[in-house]
Amino acid sequence: MGCGRVGASLATELSNRGHSVSIIDQDSDAFLRLPDSFEGQRVTGVGFDREALEEAGIAEAAGFAAVSSGDNSNIIAARVVRETFGVSNVVARIYDPERAAIYERFGVPTVPTVSWTTDQVMRRLIPLPAQVELRNSTADLSIYHVQIGEPWLGRSVAEVEDALPVRVAFLVRGGEGVIPRYDTVLQLGDEMRIVASPSTIRRAETVLATGPKEDTE
Repeated sequence: MGCGRVGASLATELSNRGHSVSIIDQDSDAFLRLPDSFEGQRVTGVGFDREALEEAGIAEAAGFAAVSSGDNSNIIAARVVRETFGVSNVVARIYDPERAAIYERFGVPTVPTVSWTTDQVMRRLIPLPAQVELRNSTADLSIYHVQIGEPWLGRSVAEVEDALPVRVAFLVRGGEGVIPRYDTVLQLGDEMRIVASPSTIRRAETVLATGPKEDTE
């Protein structure tokens, strides 16, 4: 739902990857943002309206993304799709970070645009605490963006995973993503994403900031 810049980009990318896509927008002119090569369905209507959703094929949908410019519209559409049509794989873009936190507690995954952008800029300026980038409430696991303390530089990914109940998902090194091996050595400037549970992230954050146990005793 929503054929703004994000919606058009998302629909195009999904279509290019071979998925069947329908996109809903109140303004038919919004579909001009889609490339001529877009093979998906365009539905003019309100994204939480039952008829518009049914026309878009919601009964057969594997997932639904509410990415219009309105927080209220996005969350209403996400809840209608989830609760009325039984689509469990939904996500809503939310500009207000306080609302995003509330809706997360209701079980609706959200992308808080403003706070995410602020966080990403801040992390390139100063050290910050661990930040959730992806949460799976069913599995009780999340992907966290964590800071690497200087004592870890020159040590391997295997040493991190031996010291903590986490998995290193990937590194960002020199602006490029790196899927690490166990023997990958951490370097100055590396950004780390780890998979961890909420119950262990604070300890992991502390150890990653201060260094391995033998260095802190």
